[in-house]
Order: sequence, then C-alpha cells, then structure tokens
Amino acid sequence: MTYLAEVGILALGSRLRAVSEQLYAMADEVYAAYGIEIEARWFPVLRTIHDHGPQSVGDLAKAVTLTHSSISQLASRLEKDGWLTSLPGKKDGRVRELALTGKAEAALRRAKPLWRALRDELDARCQEGGIDLMAAIGGLERMLDGTMATAVTERARRLGADVIEIVPFTPSLRDHFYRLNAEWLKRHFYMEEGDHAVLSAPEKHILERGGSIYFALHGEEVVGTCALLLVSEKEVELTKMAVDPAARGLGIGRLLLEHAVRVFERLGRDTLFLETNTKLAPAIRMYESVGFEHQPATRADTHYQRANVYMVWKGWPRSN
Repeated sequence: MTYLAEVGILALGSRLRAVSEQLYAMADEVYAAYGIEIEARWFPVLRTIHDHGPQSVGDLAKAVTLTHSSISQLASRLEKDGWLTSLPGKKDGRVRELALTGKAEAALRRAKPLWRALRDELDARCQEGGIDLMAAIGGLERMLDGTMATAVTERARRLGADVIEIVPFTPSLRDHFYRLNAEWLKRHFYMEEGDHAVLSAPEKHILERGGSIYFALHGEEVVGTCALLLVSEKEVELTKMAVDPAARGLGIGRLLLEHAVRVFERLGRDTLFLETNTKLAPAIRMYESVGFEHQPATRADTHYQRANVYMVWKGWPRSN
C-alpha cells in the first residue's frame, strides 16, 4: 500500500493525477511502438478539433474542462511544432481559431485504431474487475460542484469547535480500546498473540497491574487511545497508542502522548520507554519531539516481534 492510499480519500486528487500520469505514459508507449509522434496529453485538444472543426482557445477550454491558460500554452506549442494552425474565426474574424494541419490529420488517422484498442482493453479490464468506471467518474464530477468549498469550510469550522478531550478508561470505552488498536495493527503489521490478550482484557493486563488507559474524544467520537503499562517498580511502558485514521490532522496523537508523559511524571517512576518500528517514521519523529531518545539496541526482553526501535524518555525538550 502506498502512503497516498493509506491517507485515504483526502489524497483523492493526487491519486487521480497519478492514475492519469500512468495512462498518459502507457498511451505514449503505444504511440511510440507504432511510430506516431503525437503525445497522449494532446488527445483532448486534437480530438475535439478533429470531431468539431476549428475551435477558439475559449471553446476548447470549455470542451475539455481545462483552464484557458493551459489550453493557450499547449496551443502555442502545437502551432510551433506544426500540429495546429491559426485561422480567422468564422463568426468573428478577430477571434483566432485553431485547426489541424495536414501533419496532424495524418497522425490522427494512424492513431484511430490504437484508440479503439485502448478503449476495448480498458473496457475489458473494468468488466473483469467489476468496475463501472465511467459511472463513477460521472458521479464524482457531479459531486464536485460549486458548493464543495463552502461545505468543507463549514465542516472544518464545526470540527474546530469541538475540543479534543482526554479521558481515563471506563468499561463503556473498553471496545474502543480493542477497535482502535486492532485497526492500527492490521493497517501496519498484524495482531500478535500478546496484542490480542492485552486488548481483550485491558483491566487484567494493564489496570490491575497499576497501569492506566486513556482515550481521546472529539465531541462524542472516540478517536484515539494509549496506555501506560507498569513493567516493574521502576519502569513504565508507553504502549497501545492508536488514532482513528479519519481523525488524522487534529493533533490527537501528540495530545495523547503528552498526556501520558505527564501522567508518568506524577507516578514518580524512573524510566518511561516505548518500542516501535522504523517503518513508522512520522510517529518516531513525534516521539523524538517530546523527549524520547533512541537506544543503541532493541530491548532485550521485548514482547513484540515487530519492534526494532527502543526509545527512552529523557525529559521535555527546552521548547516545551
């Protein structure tokens, strides 16, 4: 899974752009195999003029839903390279209209069988995957209407009005402790036997041993959790920290982390440590920022197969 896939729908624009780049590269490869010099990115402009005759830059921009500036820049390049030519407008001679040159007409005639092959192959793959791609894209286009920005702004205002609250464990929150951590483990690693035991009976494995569990509430939603496990008379482990992916960007992980460190300070124990994995680089940077320092080797008696990083808290950085 790529990072953008992990981010989810928030990265939709970037993922669609990546898909577009892949399609362009594939089409260019096919064109090159047949010795056709056109580029896939030119297709909307060239095809529109081919099907509807000479077009002004403004009409092209509307037809292919690109900006006037981007169409103008592309048209200038295509004119310079001999693919388009300028003609006086049929309705208004002062308006420049773009027409295909003989070079472009010849290349497009050779490209038509490739367009058919491309369409058929995409259709076949969509059917095989059970994807109604055109319906999905049409729905997405309708969804992204002129009200979207206003709706997002209002939703952000409402989210900002709800303060994140850190609360201690109660029996009514037990299921959320399991849910949040199980989702996190499945997303990044897998559920180890010890994880299942602790998450299924947190009272037995954490609270009855003198530890504590905390939850982050955003309004009425439980969006994060973490725990302090008393390993010995002197050592405390920061463990089972997880944040709902849908609530990322609200600083919940840091709030939980800072709260747990402050609780540790009140306990009067000697050492606060955590174990993690190098693949969780953003989390490691967060731990470093509040005073956790890397140790030269992994913890000797670790109970996590996935752990390859061992960090100990050395105190708040001066900025805190």
